[in-house]
Amino acid sequence: MGMIATDQFRAAMARFPGAVTIVPARSSEGERRGIAATAVCSVTADPPSVLVCLNVATGTCAAVEATGRFAVNLLSETQTGLALRFAGQAGVSGTDKFAEGDWEAEDDLPILRDAPVTLACEVSQSLSAGTHRIFIGRITGIAHGEGAALLYEQSRFRSLAAKDSA
Repeated sequence: MGMIATDQFRAAMARFPGAVTIVPARSSEGERRGIAATAVCSVTADPPSVLVCLNVATGTCAAVEATGRFAVNLLSETQTGLALRFAGQAGVSGTDKFAEGDWEAEDDLPILRDAPVTLACEVSQSLSAGTHRIFIGRITGIAHGEGAALLYEQSRFRSLAAKDSA
């Protein structure tokens, strides 16, 4: 097949729907950092673990590397504005992203109170992959909320729709 151009790769990956999350952390100075991410998935149930892929150029990646901790907040279908804010489309960065949303500190990690699911994690492994760093986090806490998950596919936010079985 040969070399794959970046735009071809992005077009193909855009067809894979992803759950929209906010991955926050605290820097070693205690400042909150966070980004919107769809590159989050389960790794194993024993021990309960997830992986997140973070761009090495972000303050969030630096905070996770420095502290070894992060959270994963699954967004609901009503939280598209928050997703855009943490994706940088609202023109805010750093701690200013947290000016919106119902945030609390759980073991010093930024937790979104009204997220359908929140995971608190400690990094158990990490590795570099091009422009990103892959962190495998052992889950140390889980909080359950309400709402259907927000999805992102083909550059659009989407909602889950139940399909009746025939």
